[in-house]
Amino acid sequence: MNIAMSSLYLPSESKIGSGYQAHHMGNALIRRGHRVMMHSPCARPDDAKYEHVQVNVGSSLRTFRFAWELGKIDLSSFDIIHAHGDDYCIFGGDRPAHVRTMHGSCLAEALHVPRFKQKLRMAMLGVSEIVATCVADATACVSVNTRHYYPWVRRVIFNGVDTEQFRPAETLEAKPTILFVGTYHNRKRGRILMEQFKSVIQPALPDARLWMVCGDAPAADGVTVFGTVSLEKLAELYRQAWVFCLPSSYEGFGVPYIEAMASGTPVVATPNVGAREVLEEGKYGVLTQPEQLGQTILDLLRDDDRRRNLRKTGLERARQYAWDTIIAQYEELYQDLLQRRGRSSRSA
Repeated sequence: MNIAMSSLYLPSESKIGSGYQAHHMGNALIRRGHRVMMHSPCARPDDAKYEHVQVNVGSSLRTFRFAWELGKIDLSSFDIIHAHGDDYCIFGGDRPAHVRTMHGSCLAEALHVPRFKQKLRMAMLGVSEIVATCVADATACVSVNTRHYYPWVRRVIFNGVDTEQFRPAETLEAKPTILFVGTYHNRKRGRILMEQFKSVIQPALPDARLWMVCGDAPAADGVTVFGTVSLEKLAELYRQAWVFCLPSSYEGFGVPYIEAMASGTPVVATPNVGAREVLEEGKYGVLTQPEQLGQTILDLLRDDDRRRNLRKTGLERARQYAWDTIIAQYEELYQDLLQRRGRSSRSA
């Protein structure tokens, strides 16, 4: 098929999870024989296998300007438009079948951001998301809890993980090591993890280490702050860590959880809606309250048998999110839309 894909974010210029998903989905579709042309304000990532059109949106109101610019692009030569956001201006004319993936809810995020200006912006984006579900021919939510905010949407297709890139290792880091991937402040709550590491874990296990893949964490004894890392380095950190922890207050899905499970690394999370769904209420990982985070991790670091069991069940769970499984569901959706329109694919 000939697929036009769009995303405001891509890994070349952003750490936003939906951009990584759009990028990896584009590459996965290429591997399965489709043609993909990505439309984004971000530069083409070095490892992109898809074609790329850079959309100029300036430096202010980028989200809304991107939606406006997308609406002006002639996409009539494609079989499918697959948008990962900001597609509410794509309507009318001889447009292709239009698919929208909802990676979460901005209305839900508005409850978790700290400042009024941020809350207002997220609420406005939340309204635009509702409009987008009406404009698209088909909408897929990445989790059951995401669909809670769009009850009229019936289709759930999970986010994916590259099980070749994120895979287990034979040996781990020599010292007990916890990995965090996110931001130090706001809803990812890296600060809570560092405070619990220093006050609970480190006094009991002086050789324990905390690896933080984020750009805003301060230096501390026993803590390594990596900042931005390559995908290869990130996968290596997942494989080598003893435990992965992301204590977010909200996750629409939580891709780092499945990356950790695919890497054979036990997951500790706070019971946000995304973690509860992906970990199936604690069946595939450990759910704990923020105030108990340090003790929960400490107990897990000391329990080899429990970590081995979580490694096994996590790997089983991760197979459900392998990209081939996810892409097959989107291919079925694409074909269904084309058949309803009485059209056939214009490319192999």
